[in-house]
Amino acid sequence: MKRSEGRWPPWRRESPTSGGIFDVDERRGRIKKLEEVTTQEGFWDRAAEAQRVLRDLKLERDWVTAYDGVHARHEDLSVLAELAAEESDESAEAEARAGVAALEKSMEALEVRSLFRDEADARAAIVNINPGAGGVDSQDWTEMLLRMYLRWAESRGFETEIVNQQFGDEAGLKSVSVIVRGEYAYGYMKVETGVHRLVRISPFDAQHRRHTSFASVFVFPEADDDVEIEIDESDLRVDTFRASGAGGQHVNKTDSAIRITHEPTGVVVTCQTERSQHRNRDTAMKLLKSRLYERKREEERKEREKLEESKGENAWGNQIRSYVFQPYTLVKDHRLNLENGNLQAVMDGDLDLFIEAALMAGIGSGGGATVKEKK
Repeated sequence: MKRSEGRWPPWRRESPTSGGIFDVDERRGRIKKLEEVTTQEGFWDRAAEAQRVLRDLKLERDWVTAYDGVHARHEDLSVLAELAAEESDESAEAEARAGVAALEKSMEALEVRSLFRDEADARAAIVNINPGAGGVDSQDWTEMLLRMYLRWAESRGFETEIVNQQFGDEAGLKSVSVIVRGEYAYGYMKVETGVHRLVRISPFDAQHRRHTSFASVFVFPEADDDVEIEIDESDLRVDTFRASGAGGQHVNKTDSAIRITHEPTGVVVTCQTERSQHRNRDTAMKLLKSRLYERKREEERKEREKLEESKGENAWGNQIRSYVFQPYTLVKDHRLNLENGNLQAVMDGDLDLFIEAALMAGIGSGGGATVKEKK
């Protein structure tokens, strides 16, 4: 039997996931405490608190279940590899090696999930994309980024809902907001906040010159009913307008679109995807609550000053990532000095390389801010 170089099996019998960042014993302890809470008298009488406890309990159980699966698979592969070595069984060794590759991927995914310690990480993500410097090219770039994130969400089995979409006069989008719902949606997507730079031959330039365009992405967590954010109706300015569209029969002919301005903070939200003004207003209020929720978190963390200042100017020198279509193809994350030459794959939603590396580097970590929750 042809033996590989180095020690085989290539691991110790004890699980590589023991202790360290995984804190599985601590998580099991939290599960026990949460289970005790659910048995307390009157637990179901406090709907909002019950919802929060059950959500936290599910997340902890899911994590421990994933950990136990990795641990069990590690033990099985250890036994298989040792048998293959003792009996010189090449097919068993090949099976074990294939299992190692799959196990490593599972461990990496578990390691990333272990980083989600902010209470907001498990919430849905609201993603705002707005064009910056670059004219119609930046509006087209905004639409391209939307497609990229929708593809990424689809690949993870996440649900998406576009709640605001304002079309450009010539092409692309003037702005767009989309809600992404899935396990740790905000935890993953929070690292995408920043300015994204595009370099390509402009399809809108008759002389086929290379243009640089920018679009800003801002991600914040959705505030559910278990988060109490007080909004005084007298602080709101509500404007109605006719929703824009791509043309034809889908153009709204009534003033059903809603724009709400929270005057004390200057936060503005818009919703125009529904034909009902009432439904657009409900969605806009939910967006406003989520924006104010994130603003409160920012104030508590004291890591950033004002909302717009945290993103930087939507132009040169502030980009977190560059997407180069010409004269070569490359995607580069400037925060991580990380590159991927498969540009098309990235634009089709293959973002895990950048997202996971950013999380591992601590980008977007919030430091565990707390927000008053309904009792």
